[in-house]
Amino acid sequence: MSTEQSFFQAVLSHVDHAARHLTLEPGLLEQIRVCNAVYRMRFPVEFDDGRIHVMEAYRAEHSYHRVPVKGGIRYAPDVNQDEVMALAALMTYKCALVGVPFGGGKGGVRIDPRAHSVRELERVTRRYAAELMRKNFLGPSVDVPAPDYGTGEREMAWIADTYRALREGELNADGCVTGKPLTMMGIAGRREATGLGVFFGIRESVNDAELMKELGLPTGIAGKRFVVQGLGNVGYYAAEALCGAGATLVGVAEIEGAIANPKGIDFDALIEYRKQKGTVLGFPGSEALAAPAAALELDCDILVPAALQDAITEANADRIRARIVGEGANGPVTPVADARLRDRGVLILPDIYLNAGGVTVSYFEWLKNLQHVSFERMTKRWSEQMNEHFCDTLERMTREKLTLDERRVLVHGPSERELVHSALENTMIYAFGALRQFAKARELPDLRTAAFAIAIQKVARCYEMSGIFP
Repeated sequence: MSTEQSFFQAVLSHVDHAARHLTLEPGLLEQIRVCNAVYRMRFPVEFDDGRIHVMEAYRAEHSYHRVPVKGGIRYAPDVNQDEVMALAALMTYKCALVGVPFGGGKGGVRIDPRAHSVRELERVTRRYAAELMRKNFLGPSVDVPAPDYGTGEREMAWIADTYRALREGELNADGCVTGKPLTMMGIAGRREATGLGVFFGIRESVNDAELMKELGLPTGIAGKRFVVQGLGNVGYYAAEALCGAGATLVGVAEIEGAIANPKGIDFDALIEYRKQKGTVLGFPGSEALAAPAAALELDCDILVPAALQDAITEANADRIRARIVGEGANGPVTPVADARLRDRGVLILPDIYLNAGGVTVSYFEWLKNLQHVSFERMTKRWSEQMNEHFCDTLERMTREKLTLDERRVLVHGPSERELVHSALENTMIYAFGALRQFAKARELPDLRTAAFAIAIQKVARCYEMSGIFP
């Protein structure tokens, strides 16, 4: 008989476990635990065949300790209230952990985007945005969505356009949603942000000599074997960066199937093959596995589940052979599976830390929208002028002339994408250091407990400073 909990109950179990290591007034802890508001809606949409379909959709706002709340919108046929509440809660703790000043939110529409035309998806998205606005669940100072599973820049553009049309004249309308196309005041680097953050987090963990000694692994990414589940934005960019740093991809799981090759899979060639064939199956040199989930059980150093929640449960936890599990998705490891993996000495890099790159860069986009200017425009030319002075001084002091290539490298001012990547990297480095230090100081059993404890403390301080909880 299964002992697994619902997704939201699983999140609460992590919160309760971490809270046992803190001293909090019970009423304050309960306020931190609960989901403050959930909007469940039904609305009609006409599809291309002329029929009217009644859509089911949700938006959850978990915590108002900071406003606006922030969180993605997913399109999936099995979206439900428990799921969006859980994801909103994870957003609260994720933002608090990495120092992004948002409360947590999440939304979803019960629809399979692969089964609908672009025009149908546009009608659904615009009507969903209008319904959110009807109850004040959308706005740059209220609730700021972003892409999630099944959505992307296109859907965010439709939401932003709908908001602007219905809030004519609002100065900060662009900040109502993040993850927008660059042409609609998006920010360079947002698309790859979550996956790149996963890479930075894994890199920090494998460079930690003490952690690697406990696992019996050498430090560094180079030479480590990894498996990725999901080739969406998260899995794709995480795998690309890991391969670029010298790791060996030995297994891939996607919705259409899974493949493995213990000698290594050429990532770029695989992506090109999938573009042409529409599947990873049949990739030259690889072995097709019986089911997509079988890739999770491959022998590897690092496993990156980067698809949906509940990828590793009590049903398969004992067959996981990875030494490190990097949670690219939200909630990919259930509490029961988490306990079993940790009992076997597996290092779990928790989702509220590892996949925080998306909301971090969304924060930068939101700031850009409120400031009405790109970061590059404000800094690039000044940086280049200062670097020119540096090069001139260097040549005078050394009496050596720099080559054109050397001068070009030294003078180069940062682009918006470079600034975003640098700030994201710094965020992930700082947060990992805080995690390790907190875990050691409190003698906590694992990084997930430390991550939730840090986040709970930060949320508690905000409520205490509000005067509601003296």
